[in-house]
Amino acid sequence: MNRLRSFFVGICGVAMISLSAIPSVAQTAEAKEKPAMYSYVSNWQIPRAQWADMEKANTADKAILDKALADGTLVGYGNDENLVHQPDGETHDNWWASMSMAGLIKVLDQFYASSNIASPVLASATKHWDLVFVSRYYNWKPGAWKSGYVHVSAYKLKKDAPDDAVESLSKHLVVPMLEKLLADGAIREYEIDTEAIHTSAPGSFWIVYIASAPEGLDTVTAAITDSLKSSPFAGPAFGSMTESSGHRDELLRGEGVYK
Repeated sequence: MNRLRSFFVGICGVAMISLSAIPSVAQTAEAKEKPAMYSYVSNWQIPRAQWADMEKANTADKAILDKALADGTLVGYGNDENLVHQPDGETHDNWWASMSMAGLIKVLDQFYASSNIASPVLASATKHWDLVFVSRYYNWKPGAWKSGYVHVSAYKLKKDAPDDAVESLSKHLVVPMLEKLLADGAIREYEIDTEAIHTSAPGSFWIVYIASAPEGLDTVTAAITDSLKSSPFAGPAFGSMTESSGHRDELLRGEGVYK
């Protein structure tokens, strides 16, 4: 998901500039931390010949996921196909979200108890790995979507970044912009994630949004550019806390639903 300016990092300065230096106009839209939302993501590397079968497997999963959504165990679920393939990356993913870790595991247990877990297309995967995230900065428009474009930006904090770096960047820089894009209809969901189960070293975070249409990707790019122009300290502030070498993007297309 590499873009012209991928969330502030594109023109980050090297100076160590604190968020207190950001103009007051940016501070007025400070976001509020929300109750923890947990997400379970299963990544699959599926041989190309079996891609059509993955769609059938996703359809078979809906009975479990729809029931969990209806009874409140989940707040959302979906599946995606990667549009920018890498040699060691996933081709597809499945995910579901809950307001508790217990909700994630209850749904996982249901999959293990079903025949879905042993479907031939999943057995054909050459690689598979799972991730469990937690987010306290997120929002969405309720309802289902098809062919949404999921942009994921991964970042690594510098060793000397403050303990509240993700919180500060979220409140002052990222969330206010994404909230406006959500209200305008350019995106339909966003979240800022850290790992709840650390399968990699601590210090990473992910900025995720779902564009309602391909044009939404350009709208977000334009919003980032405008934000950097109106708040010239934003880019350096972001760059002062993150390692540019640790930045990676993904671009996926998928379908899903949020309650």
